[in-house]
Amino acid sequence: GLAAGEAIGAEEGRELGLEHGYDIGKDLGFYRGWAQEWLRAAAAHPDLVPARAQKKLQAIVDAVNDVPTVNDENAHFGERLKAIQLKFKTVSATLGVSVATELPTESGSTAARIIGGNVRKLPNFDDTVKIWVYEELVGGKKLTEIINTQHENVKYLPGHKLPDNVVAVPDAIEAAKDATHIVVVIPHQFIQHLLDTIHGHLLPSARAISLIKGMAISSQGMTTMTQIIHRTLAIPVASLSGANIANEIAEEKYCETTIGCSEPDEAIVWRSLFNTPYFQVNCVGDVIGVEFCGALKNVVAVGAGFIDGLGLGNNTKAAIIRIGFLEMRRLAMHISGARIQDSTFMESCGMADVITTCYGGRNRRLAEEFVKTGKPMSQLEQELLNGQKLQGYLTAGEVYSYIDSSGITDHFPLFTNIYEICYEGKLPSTIFDGLNVDFSRDTLTPSPTT
Repeated sequence: GLAAGEAIGAEEGRELGLEHGYDIGKDLGFYRGWAQEWLRAAAAHPDLVPARAQKKLQAIVDAVNDVPTVNDENAHFGERLKAIQLKFKTVSATLGVSVATELPTESGSTAARIIGGNVRKLPNFDDTVKIWVYEELVGGKKLTEIINTQHENVKYLPGHKLPDNVVAVPDAIEAAKDATHIVVVIPHQFIQHLLDTIHGHLLPSARAISLIKGMAISSQGMTTMTQIIHRTLAIPVASLSGANIANEIAEEKYCETTIGCSEPDEAIVWRSLFNTPYFQVNCVGDVIGVEFCGALKNVVAVGAGFIDGLGLGNNTKAAIIRIGFLEMRRLAMHISGARIQDSTFMESCGMADVITTCYGGRNRRLAEEFVKTGKPMSQLEQELLNGQKLQGYLTAGEVYSYIDSSGITDHFPLFTNIYEICYEGKLPSTIFDGLNVDFSRDTLTPSPTT
């Protein structure tokens, strides 16, 4: 609709022959083109657009067609344009183009904060962003009530206000049922239960994006979060990952992220929801690669935390980061074949995220405390993460299950050592055992040239 509107708008502007009013002609053409594209979609998929919305769309087309020529002294182009703009806003709301986010974690609240600000600038989106909140009491009050009255997630993102158009609801079905765009941010071990809950309650036109830093890896292979979401909900799914520490984003410190989306037109929509001057979004077609990097970097961060706990300095930590990054690429080659592009590892979701997570993420922090205190990871998770889950520890176990059953542990000495330190009681100092591996012959899928 946007593309058609621009093209029709240019032609309409010429037809009207407005010497100083080309912008009005272009705007009129845009609204007509937008409405016509929605009507074409409705004709092909009647369940996509409600009947009342189709009537309003046709009213926009008719209103534009009724605009008189420039020679008419009583044309009142400005007034007519305002009336059509009002119809446009009304039908946008009727179409239910809206966004929901799942779970008010630190990352979920940060995403809702960005999207809440952006949808107000996007004419084809509803202003309200619903977030599903697992209801709990904070200071004797329901968390949903606190978010909706104080406009702040005081548990997971304290000190950072949410836009007042972000509305917390305790029912996942209520949050997702009217949304065309669903943002999923939940620890990966809980994803299937959430999906089973909302299955059958979504719009036929809904689509989702996963911000989950994890995947299901077993002896049989890899299943990504987008694959699990698509398999359960039967909707298109994109992925987002990058060097994105939530508190820094909430403070609007400049950073980048990567969206993996196989449909270029849909990638533009997701980018419009997330991109800001301080949160720069780059889109690639490699959905699985973006997810893969987002999950595996947490295992490398656990190793970096062990180095910090041992007090071994930046040179040693840099070596562990380099080896971990190369083992990520090697595992991508083993586990996915031709599905992951080498260039994805150079995006924000790849190298940049590995670096920032190994210096500033919670996986690194807990691994450091694991070495210093000797406490189990599960205990540190409870003490330090305020109810959130440590993804690197879990993913390390899943990765080892795959490489062990495949008989290739000797090709992944760092990932093997991290697993044995976490799960088998080996000393953190054994992280260096067997790290003299040659990566020079590793080859990933060539990146697209266009």
